[in-house]
Amino acid sequence: MLTLIYAFVPPVSTLMLGRWVTFRNVDRTYVPIDRISPSLTLAVIIAEDGRFCGHHGIDLTEIQNALADGEDLGDVRGASTITQQLAKNLFLWPGHSFVRKALELPLAVWIDLVLTKRRILELYLNVAEWGPDGVFGAEAGARRAFGKSARELSRYQAAVMAAALPNPIRRNAHSPGPGLRRLAGLYVSRSARSPEADDCVQPKR
Repeated sequence: MLTLIYAFVPPVSTLMLGRWVTFRNVDRTYVPIDRISPSLTLAVIIAEDGRFCGHHGIDLTEIQNALADGEDLGDVRGASTITQQLAKNLFLWPGHSFVRKALELPLAVWIDLVLTKRRILELYLNVAEWGPDGVFGAEAGARRAFGKSARELSRYQAAVMAAALPNPIRRNAHSPGPGLRRLAGLYVSRSARSPEADDCVQPKR
């Protein structure tokens, strides 16, 4: 039922709720996807889930690769689609475990069934943690990192933010180190080669 409600109502994540109940700061300004730079939507898809437009909530190919290459599926970022990460952020808890991963799968399929790809990405961009001290969502993340709105991000700035997503506490988009800059450059190149990766989230013409 909450998923159906979130088709129309801005959600909050379990991490936000946890911070609120413990009286810690939450910095999040919800913005619709048309007020977020297209460079950021593309960079996040390239970085987090390159087949986002082609799967139905879970990417079986990536899960099989993760099982083949890693001892712990929870440690393999690539095994989680954007939809699975949204399911975790909205309904589950942080951490690496097969139990949580198993719960993500049916939730991700359900979310993909009842929400459009555009709405799924919009929700994800607004609930993802994007910095220390309770920074959530693309708008707050962009203002903290670059002093500008998410709508105004350049291609490189968007790539830096996407590169910081896996660990925004240690990966500082405001002051990126050499590794983060190299990763951002890789995402810029991939975005240029695969501009169609975010076709499913673009407005219908």
